[in-house]
Formats: sequence, structure tokens, C-alpha cells
Amino acid sequence: MGSFKWIPLLLNLFMLLSSQLILSDPFLNKQGLADIPSKFLNLAKRPEIHEYMVNIRRALHENPELGFEEFDTSKLIRNELDKMGIPYKYPIAVTGVVGYIGSGNPPFVAIRADMDALAMQEAVEWEHKSRVSGKMHACGHDAHVAMLLGAAKMLQEHRNDRSREEGGGGAKKMRDAGILEKVDAIFGLHVSTLFPIGVVATRPGPVLAGSGFFEAIISGKGGHAAIPQHTIDPILASSNIIVSLQHLVSREADPLDSQVVTVAKFQGGHAFNVIPDSVTIGGTFRAFSKESFIQLKQRIEEVITLQAGVQRCNATINFDPDEKLFYPVTVNDKNLHEHFQNVAGHMLGKENIKEVTPTMGSEDFSFFAETIPGYFYFIGMVNETQGRLESGHSPYFRVNEDVLPYGAALHASLASTYLLDYHSQMPKQKASFHDEL
Repeated sequence: MGSFKWIPLLLNLFMLLSSQLILSDPFLNKQGLADIPSKFLNLAKRPEIHEYMVNIRRALHENPELGFEEFDTSKLIRNELDKMGIPYKYPIAVTGVVGYIGSGNPPFVAIRADMDALAMQEAVEWEHKSRVSGKMHACGHDAHVAMLLGAAKMLQEHRNDRSREEGGGGAKKMRDAGILEKVDAIFGLHVSTLFPIGVVATRPGPVLAGSGFFEAIISGKGGHAAIPQHTIDPILASSNIIVSLQHLVSREADPLDSQVVTVAKFQGGHAFNVIPDSVTIGGTFRAFSKESFIQLKQRIEEVITLQAGVQRCNATINFDPDEKLFYPVTVNDKNLHEHFQNVAGHMLGKENIKEVTPTMGSEDFSFFAETIPGYFYFIGMVNETQGRLESGHSPYFRVNEDVLPYGAALHASLASTYLLDYHSQMPKQKASFHDEL
């Protein structure tokens, strides 16, 4: 028997799995490959597993932390991994945790969850409302962590007790820290208020757009509004720039190649009768291909600079305002799409796998999927009998906790069956222990 390969957990919780664990447990074997997803779902629905995930999720919800500030969140995760006997490495990219299940021999597959909250005040009145003013888990990342820890709990309980465990955004920093070295595939998910419980939505190829931000200062010459001929008006120049930027999509982009340029920030002037010296504008641009994204960035810079010049103004442009990163396009690997359809089909039924329309939202999972084969999907949590669920980033956002077993079971099933498939197709060879990051 080959050894169970590492599954890292990314959080960013990152769980890295390797093979001996999976191949030597009767619960997980090649002969019963089609039964594994339903077995994991039944296991995740057991009261002790479901309640465990609910308690984790509520504890995190009460104590939200913003990105790169998740020190208490990370501590909770590490405490849980200690209880499970799962080794891990910390810190990775400030607050990230990488846990390991298995012997440490390749191949390796990763499952990931994000863990940051948002800077907004929760408006939902319930027993476990956020205790931190101005911060809230309004996108479901508390549920993502709970599901990944639930998956880790199930996988650890069904590992081979004889296997050796000798090893110990955001996503870009974790990737740059080397956590993906020798990892063959990575899976990630996001809860969705668009689909019912028991339904998943995804697609092969591009699923979320690449995104970037820009900020420009348009400088002119201020003066009294009654004598504009003695000024160089940056407000007029900025207005022309904004209109011209809209032509980049409507007149330069292929209509079948979705792109967005939005100016959402305009700051300039403090009085009704004074033309300011400068105006600051800012916005975002998005596209579904790297080529289109690069072209948009180039043309945004050209339009702002040249249009400012037409109005006798100067422009300085910053494509990294507040250290905001460019996010790559999130592209789902076509081979992993086939794997996902098989696993989710056995667990939920083929009729409950929906093809999602690509959206202009972005996801830092893209940094992982840009480096190795990756797969990102959405998991429904709508139950109409429980009332309407507001979309993410709303102060009224709620999580239907009935979704937790489905996410945990999909995490565990996708990783374990991937390793079983991988192992069955590879010649047996001596593998080196994986410990370096």
C-alpha cells in the first residue's frame, strides 16, 4: 500500500493530505470509491460532527477579525488541530495555518478555507452576534473554517493509525511562502445564498474575474469659480476622464469578452465657489483573461494621462492603492471539474450540480489556482422555510448552519478520492518525506 499523501488545510486555513491514510482505511478504498462521498456526508450529519462545526462557527462569528489580524482565529484553529493530533505549521503569511494529515509522502492534495471577516457592523440580532464593534463575518468565512475543521476531523479519524506523522492576500503571501510546493491539486468552496441546500454550482474554466484597482490624482490650478479662465479645472478634466474610461469596454473590448471598468471614487473641492487644485478618482477594472486584463490596465493609464493633458492638467496614477493586490482570474482545471462532477454526483445526485455563470467578483483562491491545478465551487444554503438569506457583504447576512455537513463532506471526499484515483494511476515508487515549505 502506498502511504496516505498529505492534505494541507489553507486558512487562510490550509489542510494538506497525503496517501497512506486513505488507502489503508476500510472506509476509504478504491473498490468503494463511488460510496465514499455518501459515507462522508452521512458521517458529517452525525450530531457530534455537526454540533462540533456549529460550535466552531459560532465561536468565530462572535469574534471576527480582519485580514492578517486573525490571531485569535488562528489560535482557535491551532487548538483544534492539537486536539485532533494533526501537526501544522504556523505562522504562514502572518496568520495562516497549514495542517497535515498523512505520512508526508507524495502525492499531495490541498483543501483550503479563508478566515477573515469584514469591516461592517452586524445588524442581525441573535445569540451569537458579533461582539466586536464594526467587524462581522458577513461573507461566511466562519462557516468555511468550520467545514474545513469538520473535514479534518473526519479524515483524521479515518486515517491509518500506523502512518508516520513526522512533519510538523492571504493566498498570495501563502503561495509565495512556498506552501504549494509538490502539491498536485487544491480545492476551495464558498457558501452561496443563490442555491438551495444540497445543491452545488460551478463550471470548468474561468469562474471569477481577475481584478485590479487604480487611483489617480488629477492636478490643475485652483481659483475662484467666477473666473474659471484663470484656473486649470481638474474637476472638468476628471469628468472627461471618467467618460472616456467607459469607452474602453463599450468601444474597445470584444462584446463576447466580458470586462468592467468602474470609477467609484471622486474626491475634490470643499466649497461651492472654489475650483480645487486637484481631484482624486479611483476605481476597479476586471476581466476574464490575462491578456484583456493587461490591455485594460495599459489603456486606463493612457486614457487618464492623455485626457488630463488635453485639459492642461497633470495626472499621477497608482495601481496599488492601499496595497490592494491584482487578483488573477479564478480558473477551474478541466480535469478537476470531471473529478468534482463524479464526487458531487455520487453525493448529491447529478441533478443537483448546476453550472454557474461566471461573475465579475474576485477570489484570492485564484493565486493558488494560478500556480497549481485548482477547483473552486459554490455550495447552496437556501431553505425557503427559514426565510430569505441576504447576500454576502450585507450587515444582515446569515449562514444556514445546515450547510456545514455538506461542505465538510465535499472537502473530505474530493481530497480522499483524488488521492485514490491518483495512486491507482501511478507506478509505485519510493517517495521522499515532505516537510519543507
